[in-house]
Amino acid sequence: MVRSFDGRPVGAAVVDRVLDAARRVPSAGFSQGLDLVVLEGRDQTERYWAQAFPEPGARDAFRWPGLFAAPVLVMLVVHPGAYHERYAEADKAGSALADPGRWSVPWWWVDGGMAALSVLLAAVDEGLGALLFSVSRPEAVLASLGVPAGHRALACVALGHPAPDPPGRSASRARRPFADVVHRGHW
Repeated sequence: MVRSFDGRPVGAAVVDRVLDAARRVPSAGFSQGLDLVVLEGRDQTERYWAQAFPEPGARDAFRWPGLFAAPVLVMLVVHPGAYHERYAEADKAGSALADPGRWSVPWWWVDGGMAALSVLLAAVDEGLGALLFSVSRPEAVLASLGVPAGHRALACVALGHPAPDPPGRSASRARRPFADVVHRGHW
């Protein structure tokens, strides 16, 4: 995860390859309830930041100011209604998953998570830095971007060329050891 960007633009073909990786992830029932709202360049990304940090001085207090220089923001937006509609179709109506209210997990979040990971991995493959972060003030952001009602913001991914993090701003937690995470045969 990169939290500081140098602001250089990212080529359109590179951005399209990264976005296509998200478009190709699995989708429960092939519901395809994921959309990507792509903001490129300072004028467009500023529309996001203005909604996410509307209070005067809020950006000045933000821990990762280099994030504001990301030249591309990709909003991952899921549409739960697409899943409800898909699982109401004849080929799904008789299945155990026909009622999304009974699912152990809402699959739109799972599918969206796979898309987010695909964007992050594709960005690395393209030599870019990327950061997955939560959407601040999601209702205001979605409305300002013209996203139709019924859609939900999953997360945002900043893309661009990495810049060094300011001193003292690197991650401070260690990764859990392999043996503490992997449980073979039993817990």
